[in-house]
Amino acid sequence: MSAAPPLTPLEHGSLAHLLPPSWKSSVTAWLAEDTPSFDYGGFVVGEHVRTATLWGKSAGVLAGVPFFDEVLAQTGCTVEWHTTEGQAVAGGGSKTKMATVTGPVRGILLGERVALNILARCSGVASRTRAVVGALRQAGYAGRVAGTRKTTPGFRLVEKYGMLVGGADAHRMDLSSMIMLKDNHVWSRGSIADAVAAAKSVGGFSLKVEVEVQSEAEADEAIGAGADVVMLDNFTGEGVRVAARSIRERWAGKKQFLLEVSGGLTAENVEGYVCNDIDIVSTSYIHQGVPHVDFSLKINV
Repeated sequence: MSAAPPLTPLEHGSLAHLLPPSWKSSVTAWLAEDTPSFDYGGFVVGEHVRTATLWGKSAGVLAGVPFFDEVLAQTGCTVEWHTTEGQAVAGGGSKTKMATVTGPVRGILLGERVALNILARCSGVASRTRAVVGALRQAGYAGRVAGTRKTTPGFRLVEKYGMLVGGADAHRMDLSSMIMLKDNHVWSRGSIADAVAAAKSVGGFSLKVEVEVQSEAEADEAIGAGADVVMLDNFTGEGVRVAARSIRERWAGKKQFLLEVSGGLTAENVEGYVCNDIDIVSTSYIHQGVPHVDFSLKINV
């Protein structure tokens, strides 16, 4: 019997509690980029208090609420949500009332575009993530689905947050989070065993070592050297099933390790990789080139 799928991050509590102390300074920088000098439109509308409605206009999953709130907070506004993060936006030609923003009209319009851009992108990542995770669960996969480090420079925190809202594992956040030895590392060092030994000499007990491999022989070398995670890279779906079963049988009772598969996965082919001898399916498909979820913010008249 397959193990039960892991609980999604949202099932454990508010993801806003994950955010580091520095995240609000990113919001400040995004606002500074959008208004580097005079706010001419703000001069036109002035400071009187108004309300505006956030409308969801296309189907998707709402994600990025803390970032939206902080943008508007920094422009002197408050946000009252009428739905919760992770909930579906209806779409289908209808508009969904998502939130009410209250504050100086200049502040509402000052933060409008930055807040909407973040929400649209983060919700797009969450939407595709949930779709891919759902397809894999329906096909019987019980392991973890993870994103990759192929994120937008300066916007990684938001994209990784969207993956979590969508129900995926964020994988490593950066080069310091886990030691991943890819083909270039191995080629530069000379061998997998040598590369793993060097990594463990500096990573200590607290950092896992993952090795990208192209064959069962390379997987055996990595496991024998003490790799914690072995990534089967660019295998076919059938190749994954054969290799994973063979590796598990060969190392049963000898070494503890995780098996990951990655490379070229999409919504169209991901079910072909379903194999519960694999612990992790990782893909950049859930966060690269995703359609945005459409939102608008309209002043109430």
